[in-house]
Amino acid sequence: MTSTTDGDFTQASDPLPLFDAWFKEAERSEPNDPNAMTVATADPSGMPNARMVLLKSVDERGFVFYTNFESTKGRELLLNPQAALLFHWKSLRRQVRVRGTVEQVSAEEADAYYASRPLGSRIGAWASKQSRPLESRAALGEAVKHFGKLFAGIEPKRPPYWSGFRVVPLEIEFWQDRQYRLHDRIVFRREGRGAAWTKTQLFP
Repeated sequence: MTSTTDGDFTQASDPLPLFDAWFKEAERSEPNDPNAMTVATADPSGMPNARMVLLKSVDERGFVFYTNFESTKGRELLLNPQAALLFHWKSLRRQVRVRGTVEQVSAEEADAYYASRPLGSRIGAWASKQSRPLESRAALGEAVKHFGKLFAGIEPKRPPYWSGFRVVPLEIEFWQDRQYRLHDRIVFRREGRGAAWTKTQLFP
């Protein structure tokens, strides 16, 4: 099984070790946020939405990010728990596309990640009514000041509306730039969590 970026990555038989190898290379080469990824969702009418977020963990269970569940993406994912992800590592001329179902992380996972954040970010999670209309930047500053005073001298607990989503991959595609746009592409697919992966090489 090929699980590193040495040699021909199209010979890999398992997408997760391959992703791990590519991600480690991106951490060494990308100047900013190698864990940045696009998250695509859909509203109730089917209109798509996409935005950049940061991947916070990945393992055999899936790809995890955190957000305000009352935000646009939070509400859309709670109604339609399916998502697509896109990683683009420009320095490496690579991209990885992921599609799958979405589940909430456990309260224990969310609490542990929230506690690891800088204090200002934890207070910001309380102060920001994410995605909703903001009267002014000054109003946001006042909200931050209010919660800063409220939690002065104590550790703020995780807001009840702030947690994480895990994208359980059903499809993972790897793309590597090649000369004359004759790129290398392979896609892994499976029927569900725990099922065997199948692999297909694609025309560029």
